[in-house]
Amino acid sequence: MAEPGRRNLITDVAGLRVGNAHDEAARTGVTVVLPDRPALATVDVRGGGPGTRETDLLQPSTAVDRVDAICLSGGSVFGLQAADEVVSWLGEQGRGFAVGPWHMPIVPGAIIFDLAAGGTVDPVAAPPYRQLARSACAAAGAQFALGNAGAGMGARAGRLKGGLGSASIGTADGVMVGALAVANPVGATTMPGSDAFWAWALEQNGEFGGLAPVGRATEADPDIPLDSRLGGNTTLAVVATNVALDKGQAQRVAVMAHDGMARAIRPVHTPFDGDSIFVLSLGEAATTPPTALTVARIGALAADCVARAITRGVYEAEPLGEIPSYRSRLDAGSGRADNENASAGREE
Repeated sequence: MAEPGRRNLITDVAGLRVGNAHDEAARTGVTVVLPDRPALATVDVRGGGPGTRETDLLQPSTAVDRVDAICLSGGSVFGLQAADEVVSWLGEQGRGFAVGPWHMPIVPGAIIFDLAAGGTVDPVAAPPYRQLARSACAAAGAQFALGNAGAGMGARAGRLKGGLGSASIGTADGVMVGALAVANPVGATTMPGSDAFWAWALEQNGEFGGLAPVGRATEADPDIPLDSRLGGNTTLAVVATNVALDKGQAQRVAVMAHDGMARAIRPVHTPFDGDSIFVLSLGEAATTPPTALTVARIGALAADCVARAITRGVYEAEPLGEIPSYRSRLDAGSGRADNENASAGREE
């Protein structure tokens, strides 16, 4: 038996906090994932246009195996500076990899493109990302907002408003897995001619509206909005578990977790996306290391959590300017009519 944790957030994994900060005028933001102590981490990048920082050191063959934070930001290349401020903030706390008298905080990160979200702040002349990163660190806690929050503020998911989402799952024997996602894909999170999410079958406790598809999904040309700025998309995720993994095992979980993106978004991992998944292991080293079967189980749970987190990010989002949200479109009734018409056609 497996069910969501008490919060249904990535912070159901003990020893983890999340902080958000965003600028409504700039329509952008920063999300920081902060472990209470250095955590083993790795990453797997599948998108064709990633924007990342400090990801090479997370590979299994490298010497550094612990990080002090993960920083996710809007702003494309300008947003990469957010992680610099997280490094400064952590350094002020005495956190980081000890080298002589110095402490070197390790903060990998990744960015989404949200510059076309209609913000009124020039990211070149007045980039807000350093201050947003500092504010996100200060705000970090077990509870945090979803939707138009943090790095999800200016996110767009295909033709709908994207956003920040999170989910967790715990098992009867004490394994806890959580995921956090910034949903900003070029692909669609809903099925053709329907308001049902691609990930509808994975929903827990009505977390994204409870709308099931009517009949089977029809074959359709991939819904890529050509009127959007192709190349300005990316879905980012952080997976965490309370099981102690080594870097090779965590890397396998990251690879498996990408299946969750494919369960929630179609098409995914396109040339226009920078899809990346970080994995954090917060467990204490066990006398008996996890088996390959345990790793496979965690990877399977992680994939479903990623799919749910992406979908929650879209479900919880609010409209932003001319970008409609999932719930605003549903309230308008247009999607329901499409769903009913598609159902009637199949019944005939």
